[in-house]
Amino acid sequence: MAATSLLSLPSLRLTHRLLVPASSSAPASRSQFQTLAAKKAAVATGTGEGGGGGRGAGGGLLSVLDRAMADEEEYRRARAQVQRKGVEVEGYAIEGVSVGGHETCVTVPSLNVAFDIGRGPLFAVSQDYLFITHAHLDHIGGLPMYIATRGLYNLKPPVVFVPPCIKDDVEDLLQIHRRMSQVDLKVELVALDLGETFEIRNDLVARPFETHHAIPSQGYVIYSVRRKLKKQYAHLKGNQIMKMKQSGAEITDTILYPEVAFTGDTKSDFILDPRNADALRAKVLITEATFLDDQIDVDHAREHGHMHLSEIMEHSQWFRNKAIVLTHFSNRYSLEDIRQAVSKLQSKLSSKLVALTEGFKSDYR
Repeated sequence: MAATSLLSLPSLRLTHRLLVPASSSAPASRSQFQTLAAKKAAVATGTGEGGGGGRGAGGGLLSVLDRAMADEEEYRRARAQVQRKGVEVEGYAIEGVSVGGHETCVTVPSLNVAFDIGRGPLFAVSQDYLFITHAHLDHIGGLPMYIATRGLYNLKPPVVFVPPCIKDDVEDLLQIHRRMSQVDLKVELVALDLGETFEIRNDLVARPFETHHAIPSQGYVIYSVRRKLKKQYAHLKGNQIMKMKQSGAEITDTILYPEVAFTGDTKSDFILDPRNADALRAKVLITEATFLDDQIDVDHAREHGHMHLSEIMEHSQWFRNKAIVLTHFSNRYSLEDIRQAVSKLQSKLSSKLVALTEGFKSDYR
């Protein structure tokens, strides 16, 4: 498949919805819940506070019961957050794991695409198209395994997109693995440069955009392709339009609608680049927020080619996405740290904001 040139995307009107932030208060621990549950049982049998077979319980007993039930529900909600796999936003199920410095691989199964390949997780193997943002091992280390596993399952060779500056090195890497393992790693490797468009299928294309990491990098936007009748033919009747179409006349414009954008690792500079407008108005933006608190400042984040959550807050007016999925948090944070920090952004951004937290530790494991 070859890169093709399509018409530019016109301005879009996007509707924004505000996601009500989750409570930042920490739910009860398992031991606290068990203590309350024991009190509840004691009250029920008349052996707890206000005993005497239940006489004189009044509001005190009801209060303990209510508290136990409320804490049980809160505990279940916290457990559900810990056990949740992936997120669903704007009709897209987004699965994956992205832990800063350890591994990143994010998939959008309905589009048949994966972004970066970290340690080569099994959930990515079924995606036919893989987009690599840069050459750090936590983003590309699993590439040979991804290709080999697809061969093991008799899946067709994948199409892997890389920044042009690393294509030759990736070819060399795969050749080394072919020699060592004596396995034919079948893949279509595509160097997709800025300004180029690749047709994934007749209604879906991809374009890279510039990002700013510590080494050469690029993000990707996946567009849906739609055809719209040209304005000069809007007055024609159906049979007239059909005749023109049959005669070979070009009666429609090709319009690209940005559906999903993925930045990979980047500094906040990409936000202010007018050439990246499509990434900031894609229906769903998947981007990084490596650092969350004052222990690591913005200068440190920028020095290492990453973003601080405060920068997303600072530039919130530029995001026109309907949903933003934050990824690549530092492993120093717990799941509860992430949830609490992200909740502070809700008042700044009018879009849905969710965090991809698979792989992070929690008090509720």
